Amino acid sequence: MSKLKKIPKFKTEAEEREFWSKHDSTEYIDYSKAKRALFPDLKPSTKSISIRLPESLIEGLKVLANERDVPYQSLLKIFLAERVKKELVQKK
Repeated sequence: MSKLKKIPKFKTEAEEREFWSKHDSTEYIDYSKAKRALFPDLKPSTKSISIRLPESLIEGLKVLANERDVPYQSLLKIFLAERVKKELVQKK
């Protein structure tokens, strides 16, 4: 294997992103020595949104959530995630 290039120091994350978007990481990193990493506490980034829903829909969600002993907002996220996944799979 040829000698690896030295990874430069970056002043900002943006600078680092720009660098890696234009360079091949295999010239800088020996992946044969890589070890699998686990991040059990890593949470996906979330973004707050506002959405207007009919009161009857919210009440229905609250009933279903209460039956499952989860907050209704969490149940709504589960329902949305399941539907989006289903729609994306059907597109393939």
